[in-house]
Amino acid sequence: MAMCAGIWILLVALHVQDGNGQMVQMDSSKSGFVGSRAELRCIFINSNPPVKISQVTWQKLLNGTKQNVAIANPALGVSVLPPFKERVSFKQQAVRLRTPSLEDTTIVFSSLQLSDEAAYICEYTTFPAGNRENMVNLTVFARPMTHMTLTTPTIVARASKRKMTVATCVSANGKPPSVIKWETRLKGEATFEETRNQNGTVTVRSNYLVAPSRETHKQKLTCIVTYQGEKIKDSVVLNVQYEPDVKIEGFDGNWYLNRPNVQLTCRADANPPVTIYQWKLLNGSLPSSNVEIKNNTLFFKAPVTYDLAGTYVCDATNGIGTRTGIVDVNITEFPNNSRSDGQEIHQEVHNTGAAIGAAVGGVALLGVAAILLFVFLRRRQRTFKGDYSTKKHVFGNGYSKAGGLPAHPPIPKNLQYPDDSDDEKKPAQISGPGGFEASERDFDGEQEDLKRPYFTVDEGESREYDERTLAFQYDPEPEIADDMISQTDGSVISKKEWYV
Repeated sequence: MAMCAGIWILLVALHVQDGNGQMVQMDSSKSGFVGSRAELRCIFINSNPPVKISQVTWQKLLNGTKQNVAIANPALGVSVLPPFKERVSFKQQAVRLRTPSLEDTTIVFSSLQLSDEAAYICEYTTFPAGNRENMVNLTVFARPMTHMTLTTPTIVARASKRKMTVATCVSANGKPPSVIKWETRLKGEATFEETRNQNGTVTVRSNYLVAPSRETHKQKLTCIVTYQGEKIKDSVVLNVQYEPDVKIEGFDGNWYLNRPNVQLTCRADANPPVTIYQWKLLNGSLPSSNVEIKNNTLFFKAPVTYDLAGTYVCDATNGIGTRTGIVDVNITEFPNNSRSDGQEIHQEVHNTGAAIGAAVGGVALLGVAAILLFVFLRRRQRTFKGDYSTKKHVFGNGYSKAGGLPAHPPIPKNLQYPDDSDDEKKPAQISGPGGFEASERDFDGEQEDLKRPYFTVDEGESREYDERTLAFQYDPEPEIADDMISQTDGSVISKKEWYV
């Protein structure tokens, strides 16, 4: 009994040791789209010495319940159970031999279905090691069916301008659900709705709403469906029907008497196109003898007269409705701002030219004024040598600094000197009662002025001068010219005058 117990313990030890060298290799997860082919790998890594593989079983695990898919037995052969029999098979041909090789028992789904999504177990039954298994998660994607449609083939613009659904974009039966966006220049809005189907797929629907109008006609509307990084686009062009938008052309504001070849044209933008044009004159009737109507144009066969003045109305009608255009025509006696060829000259052009001319003239006038002011200041600077006080300098030569002739009596020959002067009194030579006689040498003008006698006179004072008001300025050491001779009374005379 003790011997048997020892043998059992030894066998258990061998089983554990062999178990450490065996393993079932599988991918942790696999995925594929509905209708595509998918392989679920299962490889047995045997030990050394190898164990005997008695059977391999594939099972589907869903919500805690196991379901047999396929079985490979060395003695009984291969068996694939419904509902997988038509779509599942073992990949390796050796599995189906009379003496099979079961180390690689990978199975293949030829066409995946949404119901195939589950966890799959590959279980090896061995002797004496027992069972070994592993598991793979299979995910099945469903590519959505995408389409875009107009709500109605023809959209009619109404006066209420209420928003309505003009197009619908649908991404149906997708797994996972897709994302829908709109691309357009229209100023509308989109709504989105998701519906989860019983098979696990999701249908996404989006409606685009806009107020139909003349501006939305022929606008492109694109639906962009994004699924698993892939973008699917579908576009439509809106066909919006609307009433005519009418305006009358031809009156340029310059219809004058006897002007020839005038006409009025009724322009209408409409969808569908206008089928009927009707002309009329408010508070009157069109002169049948002078008017000819061709399609949408009103021709006046005779030259312009005052009878053509009035309010002209054009009614344009299409399959949606009727709209009206109006123009007021007035007649003048003479052309208004017209060229020789009868075309109107726009007043804005004249105003612009006048403004430019005025600006150029103003700049030129400012330039001339600046030049004249510069010349005046320059000449004044050259001629004025006094100060800016209210005193005027009157010199002994009888002339002011500016060269003007003062109105005062002749200066007496017997000069009076200031009582408080201690300097040597040596006045310059006086040639006569009217002023000084210049020598032959040239002297500086300003230095010469300093040597001349001067007196000051207030502005507005009487010009009756006292002899005491005359004074002289002297150089500290005046020099006597070579041709001058001193006299005993202190005066000097010229040799030229002496010997003449």
